[in-house]
Order: sequence, then structure tokens, then C-alpha cells
Amino acid sequence: MRLVVLGNALRHGVSEAAVQIIPQLERRADVRIVDLHQTANLSEIEADYAIVLGGDGAILRAARQMGYRQIPTLGINLGRLGFLAEYQCQEIPHILDSLESGRFSLTHHLMLECIGPSTDKPILGLNDLSIKSGPPFRMVELSLFIDGCEVSQYRADGVLISTPVGSTAHSLAAGGPILGQEMEAFVITPICPHALTSRPLVESAARELVLKLCGDRDRLMAIVDGQVEIPLEPNGLITIRKAPVFFQLIRLLDRSFYRTLREKLAWGTLPGFRTELLPGSPSTDIRSPI
Repeated sequence: MRLVVLGNALRHGVSEAAVQIIPQLERRADVRIVDLHQTANLSEIEADYAIVLGGDGAILRAARQMGYRQIPTLGINLGRLGFLAEYQCQEIPHILDSLESGRFSLTHHLMLECIGPSTDKPILGLNDLSIKSGPPFRMVELSLFIDGCEVSQYRADGVLISTPVGSTAHSLAAGGPILGQEMEAFVITPICPHALTSRPLVESAARELVLKLCGDRDRLMAIVDGQVEIPLEPNGLITIRKAPVFFQLIRLLDRSFYRTLREKLAWGTLPGFRTELLPGSPSTDIRSPI
């Protein structure tokens, strides 16, 4: 197996975990590159899998670092929630066994591209794009166009355009729906809108979305995955569209998306009950009193 190991050495515990994990990987695989600062050009690296050390933020950075040559990726969780980075350091032997034997599945996640007035090339995102204001933090005013047709005008604290991966992040906290992870759709979610009739909207990712800033407002900021900032001018436009590549997330056969929802978000469980897996059915559960 040919591996690349990525991560953010500035985060607590990542360098220490790398010292523990990398020798285990090197004994059983060809580790092509170790980049804990996420600065390497991966476009010419031939690899079968990427191992990312950190939390979900590290995976979002790794997805952008891989650019238009995505490598099947598995995350070792050293952060908090670990929705994308599901696995623990002590699971490395089990992970390597599963990769060597092909006992895993690949989830193909939609990615987005955004083009703004200050970008010379599209910026890739995996989670979402948000439009927010800076000081004095007034409401955002903008219009949404889909394939050139005006859909709605928003006055809100901000607006989110989310992929299915991002639907369980900021969009969910703002009242948006959870999407199936392999759907090809965007969620448009206003943040604390002035009009109560402004509701989240789900649209096909085959369509092109354009957000147009209204009026001579202070400069706003578009933020990709909570990490990349794009300054926006008054009356400026930003375009969001489906990227030509998919992020490929490795899931071992004892994991599923709905199991992750239950465990990470305490989704669908009742107080005083615990969730148990039926033998041989990792995605099915029964509930019994504690």
C-alpha cells in the first residue's frame, strides 16, 4: 500500500500521535510523504490512501490540499466531534488489516467550487461557504440566483451554502436539514433571517448558484469551510457550483453514516435508553431500557 500522511502539527497531540503511528504504518506500507503542515504539492504523488491526523478541520484542509486529484481518505480523530475523522490511534492495526483486505467502502462526497471577485481560480470546498459581515456586524443583504433566475432576497446575519457533508455542521445548527451523504445537492440556509418566511432550500448541485450583494454595504466576507476567506465588494457576486471531483471517505465495514449520527449527535435516542447493534447488522439497532 502507498500512503500519504497529512495533519496539522499546530494542533495539540498531532505531532505526538504521528510519532506513535508512523512507525506502525511504515512497517506495513510504503509511506510516500508525511506532511503535518499541509503545504506539500500532492498533485504528483502516487498514493492509494491518505491518513489524516487531527479532527474534521484537518480533513477539510486535506481535501483542499489534494485539489483535483482526490485520494481515498481516512481520519484519525484527535479533535472534538470527529464526524469525518472517526477512528482512534489504537485502531491502526485494524485499519491496516481492512485496507489490505479491501474490507471497506468509499463514500463519494460532493465538493463545491466558489468563484469570487478577488479569486483568480476556483476555490474548492467540502463543507460549506458562508457569507458574513464584519464590524459593526450589521445584517447581510443579498439576492440568490439559481441558473440566472432570482429566487429570493435575504436580510439575515448571514447565509450558508452547504454540501451534504456540511449539512450536519453549521447549516444544521442554523436550522437546515440533514442530507444523505452521497446526494448531489446544496442546502441554502439563511442565518437568523429578518423574515420568518425565509426558510432553508435544497437544490440540485447540477445548478449554478450566484449570491449578489445588495446595495452599497460595508465589505462582507465569504468563508470556505470556515478556513479560507474571500473579501467581497459592495454589489459584488460570488458563484457556487459543483466541483468536478468528489472527496472519497473510507468507511470500514463496521461503521455507517447513521451509526455516526447516533453516536456523534445523539440522534434518534431517547433519555433512559441505550442503542445496541443487532449482530451482523452495523446499521440497524434496537433500543432497550438501561
